[in-house]
Amino acid sequence: MPARVIPIADHRGSTRLPAVPAALRAPNGRLADTRGRALHDLRISVTDRCNFRCTYCMPKSVFDKDYRYLAHDELLSFEEIVRVAALFAAHGVSKVRLTGGEPLLRKNVEDLVAMLAALRDANGEPLDLTLTTNGALLPRKARALKAAGLKRLTVSLDSLDDAVFRAMNDVDFPVADVLAGIDAAEEAGFRDIKVNMVVKRGVNDADIVPMARRFKGSGRIVRFIEFMDVGSSNGWRMDDVVPSAEVVARIDAHLPLVEAAPNYTGEVAERWQYRDGTGEIGVISSVTQAFCGTCTRARLSTEGRLFTCLFAQSGHDLRALLRGGRSDAEIAAAIGLIWEARDDNYSEIRTAETARLRKIEMSYIGG
Repeated sequence: MPARVIPIADHRGSTRLPAVPAALRAPNGRLADTRGRALHDLRISVTDRCNFRCTYCMPKSVFDKDYRYLAHDELLSFEEIVRVAALFAAHGVSKVRLTGGEPLLRKNVEDLVAMLAALRDANGEPLDLTLTTNGALLPRKARALKAAGLKRLTVSLDSLDDAVFRAMNDVDFPVADVLAGIDAAEEAGFRDIKVNMVVKRGVNDADIVPMARRFKGSGRIVRFIEFMDVGSSNGWRMDDVVPSAEVVARIDAHLPLVEAAPNYTGEVAERWQYRDGTGEIGVISSVTQAFCGTCTRARLSTEGRLFTCLFAQSGHDLRALLRGGRSDAEIAAAIGLIWEARDDNYSEIRTAETARLRKIEMSYIGG
């Protein structure tokens, strides 16, 4: 029976009720889609709320005082999130990233971290558990997150120029407080900290080299991300994209670089090391160098919809199965069917026309 499509009158796309096969197959840890892409990463959005209004993600023109956020009973509970994550782990997921919105706004999120840290992947190893944050609440939360078992952190920081950064986050939040959050994370014991910078031409691209220089030799890896057409509210134009090749060239002219091999198949960031051995940078090139062919990521929204692409227009309602009395075996089989049918390749076919399609917003499923 074909999946039922239910329209959603907001920026969350439409949703499908997943099919549960009559013959249930137990997960074997080796799930692959129609293009042979394995399921390796699961990104879990724990809230659709954020304390920033970044112009490329949650612009005030859309996410204003009248915007309807999800009610508490619409969110997946921690227990539901862990149940789903365990099923994904059985299917081959070994890396879980908590996102948002701003995940540190979810009350007691460190309790969820502790619950996820107790899970094991299909090989019996602990999950690679990480979290992306804007850093504003890290001074308050870093120690609790580390104690709960969080392994790694990624902090979003789009400029070191205070005026530019305040304008981009659009809530007048200072750079110094994000840097203080990064320092707090390091003091709490985090050693693997990445810094993400979304680069938009004419807005913050003058800060590419200063950002690289600021973190060179610090042990913190800066990743420069091409401005993407995620969702339909950020006013994306190709003219605003600074290609990763240009980013690398700008940095290399001042701080010589050499290309490095990926850490694993399907790694999103292309790695470049400083020739003097003082660290590395990464570039994420979804616009100019599509990596659809090696994409291993699934995304779980705050209310339990499974999306198989960052640029999707619809998701699969796992919450309906969770709350409809379905067994773990049934839900795992439904997940298997969804992934095996996956054929997403948006970045490979992107045009000005496809960029205007109404897609789910990044704040809803994370980046």
